[in-house]
Amino acid sequence: MSIRNPKQALYEQFAVVAKALGNPQRLELIEQLAQGPRSVEALAAKLARPVANVSQHLQAMRRAGLVTSERDGKFVNYRLADESVLAAFASIRVVAERHSAEVERIVRGYFDRRDDMEPVSREELAGRMKDGLVTVIDVRPPDEFALGHLPGAINVPLGQLEQRLSDLAAKPEIVAYCRGPWCVMSFEAVALLREHGFRARRMEDGLPEWRDAGLAVEAWSTSTSKSPSLTDPGPF
Repeated sequence: MSIRNPKQALYEQFAVVAKALGNPQRLELIEQLAQGPRSVEALAAKLARPVANVSQHLQAMRRAGLVTSERDGKFVNYRLADESVLAAFASIRVVAERHSAEVERIVRGYFDRRDDMEPVSREELAGRMKDGLVTVIDVRPPDEFALGHLPGAINVPLGQLEQRLSDLAAKPEIVAYCRGPWCVMSFEAVALLREHGFRARRMEDGLPEWRDAGLAVEAWSTSTSKSPSLTDPGPF
């Protein structure tokens, strides 16, 4: 089939992808799917939204090539098409961070007040983990931890952190991480730990970026494996 204006045709398709990304709920879905594959029902529960609404967003994202789906019995599971989707999300974030006054206001008003210390880079953290100089806590929910986590990380969901501070008392330095660079949970965890006298920092981004950088990731089978606990830190 002859295309009279191939450049225009390409730009129209690029716009389809951009439109599919131009929705805050879809960006949330990308963040969730970056942790690992999920069913529509699981995603709806995570985001506290109706299943039908989440399904409509996912179908639009699938038509744009951002996600793929497969049926597993009565469930439909979705996953990101590939790492380029997360890269596109990151590019949007970087442009907004550099050029949006509203983004700058939010960062200064919320995030900087909770963490005014330079975050730990992936490279620095990998080296400190190798040398056994740091305890890493993953503050995401257990189901996300089970899909994949940093080697040797301890799962301490944010909602349990204050009740488990005594178990961390002997740890010399703690690094917290969660879903990504602006995941609120890691900021809140660092703020809470510092309020109680701990040396604490956060990783500069999250599990998806760590994985995409080619660094090692562990996963635990929910049926056959036990997640590491504060008394069983596992290997670094």
